[in-house]
Amino acid sequence: MDGIELPCRNGDDVARVIRALGSHRYVAGRLINVHAALVDAVTDVIGEGDAPVVGEAIEWSRSVLRNTEIDAGSRDERLHRRSTEKELAAILAALWGPRRDVAQARLRSFLLRHECGEPADDAVPFDESAEEDVFPILVDAGWELLPLASLDPERHRGAIEAFGESIAFESARFEETSAVPPKVTLQELSVIGPVEALRAIDDDGALREPLMLWVDGDATYLDYVLRGVLKAAKLVF
Repeated sequence: MDGIELPCRNGDDVARVIRALGSHRYVAGRLINVHAALVDAVTDVIGEGDAPVVGEAIEWSRSVLRNTEIDAGSRDERLHRRSTEKELAAILAALWGPRRDVAQARLRSFLLRHECGEPADDAVPFDESAEEDVFPILVDAGWELLPLASLDPERHRGAIEAFGESIAFESARFEETSAVPPKVTLQELSVIGPVEALRAIDDDGALREPLMLWVDGDATYLDYVLRGVLKAAKLVF
């Protein structure tokens, strides 16, 4: 997969991008998993406007973390919730927002209590080389885009016209459909673990390192969709 640095400066930017990634007409499916400890950490700092959005997730996290049959410091799949873009955006906006100290202290307490360790002071957030060692995974989010062959000439005219000459689109569509196994167009956020949750934002509220979007598929198609996402998120591409 190829990595693209998203032009997000802070938690609010990240929240807008996440909402935009899931709200355009080219999304075929998504898989967004959020850890109970992360939801629990932001319980007391969720903005008033976002409270209804995450209310169900908060109740879920409470029930999971109180369940004596679930080892909260393990890799038990029950510690993860299938989430939505709106939920995830609200959670990260709170985690990296003005009251981040409260949320991060609560998450840090969870990590220490369950012997999950704490990130080193020099740990670098969004480090792709360390993704395989991330534990616990607090956020794992990705989107599948519609196949080129299923694009509607009217509804999806923008993406089709982005190829310029029709022969270029037909060639890309043929390459996609003839591949074995079939090609799937994907967009995936960097995995968010303890390092990202606790160290991604500096003292001024800015991201220390760029949030990455990992993509796989036709470059023209992906570029067109991402431009639309960043425009919707009111970010410069």
